[in-house]
Amino acid sequence: MLRQRVVTGLVLVAAFLITLLLAPFPTQAVLFGAVAAAGASEWSNLVIIRSAIGRLVFASLVPLTCGSLWVKLDLVGAGPILAGQPLLAGSAFLWSAMLLALKYYPSGGWLWGQPWVRGLMGWLIMTATWLSVVLCLRFDYGPIVLFLMILTIATADIGAYFVGRRFGRHPLAQAISPGKTWEGFWGGLVCVALLTAIVWANLPISHIHLSLGSLLALGLATAGASVVGDLTVSLLKRQVGLKDSGALLPGHGGLLDRLDSICGAAPVFALGLLLVGY
Repeated sequence: MLRQRVVTGLVLVAAFLITLLLAPFPTQAVLFGAVAAAGASEWSNLVIIRSAIGRLVFASLVPLTCGSLWVKLDLVGAGPILAGQPLLAGSAFLWSAMLLALKYYPSGGWLWGQPWVRGLMGWLIMTATWLSVVLCLRFDYGPIVLFLMILTIATADIGAYFVGRRFGRHPLAQAISPGKTWEGFWGGLVCVALLTAIVWANLPISHIHLSLGSLLALGLATAGASVVGDLTVSLLKRQVGLKDSGALLPGHGGLLDRLDSICGAAPVFALGLLLVGY
């Protein structure tokens, strides 16, 4: 299982890096849109859509909405980042509101028990994730910016795993994900803070105006949001009795099981870049 997990992970990393380094922006947007659609297809398991046609219709909503945003925001034009700012802010606000749902779960289970609520969440979350990723690519050094976002999320996840495994005592969200601990959470944040300091020390001259404090706030907010995304999908899986969102990735479960942290973090990261003056 471990070998399978490692091989799958390496393939995913290689595909991501090849897309960042070699594909032009429109191709990147289309490929990431396909990933979002695949994630939406798996989200249909959380909505309990059993028919193939129903799953196809649900998954198609995401690329159709993404295409509309591509045209509406003129994502290949001169000012797509500012045009998308209200959508990023709205998405970040909704993720912040999820903190209350996570804190008080299983209270409010009646809401998450509604298929239409889970379906609406999936459509909005996968679309917002795609938009956030695409807008990251439109910043200066876009591919590097997006890579750093993924690296931040991975650093928080790996740090939380090892620190939690060694020192974890106090559950972070017992009713949702018993394996996560507060010690692991704080350990992940410390690792992200170290990564942020390294990035700040190696900023290009054109961006030396960015302070270490502002980048630390961005990195820590992104890491925290990634945990919220992870726990949100875990909450919905627990609500419908699923262990994994799918079986697309050998050793990892479903694609959504790898995207959940990115879904929470991407809008916060993209909005944060604007707020810190990047």
